[in-house]
Amino acid sequence: MRYLPLSREEIKRVIHGQGNASRVPVLLNFWLTPKAFGDKEAEVRRIIQDYPDDLRVIPLHIPDVYQAPEDDPSYRWSYMDKPEGAKALDQSGVIEDWDTQLEPLLNDFPSPDYPGLIPPCPKEDGRYRLGHWWYFFFERFWSLRGMEDALTDFYLYPEAVHALFARLTDFYKRMITRAHETLHLDGIFTSDDLGTQQTTFFSPEVFDRFFAPYYKEVIDHIHALGMDFWLHACGNIESLIPRFVDLGVDVLHPIQKYTMEERHITQCYGDKITIWAGFDVQRIIPFGTADQVRQEVRALMDTYARPDGRFMLTFGNGVTPDTPLDSLEAIYDESFLQAEAAVRRFC
Repeated sequence: MRYLPLSREEIKRVIHGQGNASRVPVLLNFWLTPKAFGDKEAEVRRIIQDYPDDLRVIPLHIPDVYQAPEDDPSYRWSYMDKPEGAKALDQSGVIEDWDTQLEPLLNDFPSPDYPGLIPPCPKEDGRYRLGHWWYFFFERFWSLRGMEDALTDFYLYPEAVHALFARLTDFYKRMITRAHETLHLDGIFTSDDLGTQQTTFFSPEVFDRFFAPYYKEVIDHIHALGMDFWLHACGNIESLIPRFVDLGVDVLHPIQKYTMEERHITQCYGDKITIWAGFDVQRIIPFGTADQVRQEVRALMDTYARPDGRFMLTFGNGVTPDTPLDSLEAIYDESFLQAEAAVRRFC
């Protein structure tokens, strides 16, 4: 290994705006699955073996929509089996009729005390520990209701939305408490893709009415336990970033390229929220040259690096297997080189 991972204390200093670590934190491996590269898996593993992630991500075993573990048939979001016939992911919701299905859904809600939810505690290695699951409020909502119905429910069935979100909040808070006690976590990371390529799925006013109160309750609970809250939110979410700051989001990923102007975002909010900047996986890494990849790494460092910290580097999303290996090697090599150079500018 050419580089040693940063310590828990260094990561906390960066997140809390108390100054830089010995280099910019780099967290690339989380978004890369070597097995996805097929017969190139061994070469991918060779490329990344010298580059550590500067924190340890520990997945929490959140319920599946339909599939339940053998030792607890009720540990799933749906109270019924998956219906026959294939549907698109964003239209395969459980709830077709709130009037008849809300009560059964809430009465058979999975228990956050399910033993298998929390994995065994990993051996302490000095790194920052981040508990993780996918789908927070909006993503969990449309996975149960279907995207089209979910977006109209804010106007047609507001009471049902609040009832579901209140129950999710209770689940998350208990799960987070258990995870913190067992795994000795430093932070919690989850996802809510709230934006399209152009704008958010709904207005900031809808976010304020339906999401903000529940976000705040969960985030306040995380902070009371002494942890940080990390949020992944793809798309153009610029109109919601002031809300995230007010609600106490500590780390925001990815500031998706080509949806927002990165320099404007960091000028407006870089001193208020830590940006876990995501390298573009839609165009640059799969289709650019290795030199273009290196140039983009340098551009991200120039854009986001600050004397008070509040910047970490990663991929913007999962790396697709059509990524050329020379481009993959370029981003790892250049990221760690520039991570040290960026900090030296402020010494």
